[in-house]
Amino acid sequence: MNDTIAAIATAAAPSAIGILRLSGPDAVAVLDQVFTPDRGGPMSARPDRTLIYGTLRDADGAAIDRCLATVSRAPHSYTGEDTAELQCHGSPAALALGLEALFRAGARQAKAGEFTRRAFLNGKLDLTRTEAVADLIHAETPAAVRQAASQLGGALAASIENIYNDLAEVCAHFHAVLDYPDEDIDPFEAVELGGALNHAAKRLDALAATYRRGRAVNEGVPCAIVGRPNAGKSTLFNALLGRERAIVTPIPGTTRDTVEERIDLGGVLLRLIDTAGLRDTDDQVERLGVERSRAAMKGAELILAVLDASRPATREDAELVRQAAAAAPTVIVLNKSDLPIQLELTDEWGAIPRVSVSARNGAGLDELETVISEHFPAGADASAVLTNARQMEAASRAREAIQRGADALPAGMSPDAVVADVEEAMSALGELTGRTVREDVTDLIFQRFCVGK
Repeated sequence: MNDTIAAIATAAAPSAIGILRLSGPDAVAVLDQVFTPDRGGPMSARPDRTLIYGTLRDADGAAIDRCLATVSRAPHSYTGEDTAELQCHGSPAALALGLEALFRAGARQAKAGEFTRRAFLNGKLDLTRTEAVADLIHAETPAAVRQAASQLGGALAASIENIYNDLAEVCAHFHAVLDYPDEDIDPFEAVELGGALNHAAKRLDALAATYRRGRAVNEGVPCAIVGRPNAGKSTLFNALLGRERAIVTPIPGTTRDTVEERIDLGGVLLRLIDTAGLRDTDDQVERLGVERSRAAMKGAELILAVLDASRPATREDAELVRQAAAAAPTVIVLNKSDLPIQLELTDEWGAIPRVSVSARNGAGLDELETVISEHFPAGADASAVLTNARQMEAASRAREAIQRGADALPAGMSPDAVVADVEEAMSALGELTGRTVREDVTDLIFQRFCVGK
């Protein structure tokens, strides 16, 4: 990190404002070479976080733009290094010329996520906050924005650090007694270790319970729309999207493949999957579609089982609902409520939630949204949330180590063996925040970032 990086930090499209960003030991010196304030001395003589109006010039001194510039010196900046920004008009051509001027003045092109990587390496952000930056960039719903903002504010980091610090105190006490037997230190008791293990286990269990909601908010819930041919699956799919995405005809078997779209429904981001009608068929192409439908049902975390309410229920309908309910949380969608109703669901269908809708005219869709949102409640306190598989895997390893220690203690294992399990749990918790993390893991994390952030 001994060089200075530069990038366009805004989208590559015409806009009102475009930002050029610099970070590194020569950030302010590079800025001085390309930017001339209208009044006063160069930017190197100006105070931090003050907007100065002037002219951005290329290497030959020709004007590129009339814009604003600001500097933030280390360590009081986003990256922890000297940083600078130019707030220009949002012409992609003008920004490209400005970036070229920065390169000729001594900066190099920043890689994707390099500004945030430097913030992490300089201790300005822990790993959970780093991941929250990427989550905020990619947020597709208000719930995802709020969740990422909470993580960026340190909610998850604080929860992890509290567990880590409690375990660290127990380990410190154990080693102090072991290393300094002649000192006046309270003896280390097994009951102290057991209490710490139980407390940590409860907090890790509570944290793990947030993963389903956290991942659903960020990545979307795989939601398969399944049913027999002509039940109205594609019509429902289009109605939920608000546009004609899937082909709809009266001919059974029209849908031959799965069609997927993302949609915010009832405050839940769904990866909505329209599927081929489930039935036995001799048509080879349709049979492949049916197989993909069954695979989508097995991989779903929510299933909308669509039944044609204008026809009496059949054994095939009952079997479809049974298979769906065995695969994932299911909502029975009684479609075609605009027609005379002939389908009756008796108690033998179980207590599966059911909603009556007309996908053709939109009746009942609001109620369907409500039922879907009830499957993924935000909870009373969703501030500290696990949001991705990496976090869940590390938290699970910490919980497993705690459980080994908890099981070993009443079995008569010596405290030093149990403390080894505690230290393993601490190491896993450290991976969550970045106290102990491999470089290849950070590389994977920063793959999600865009250039300029």
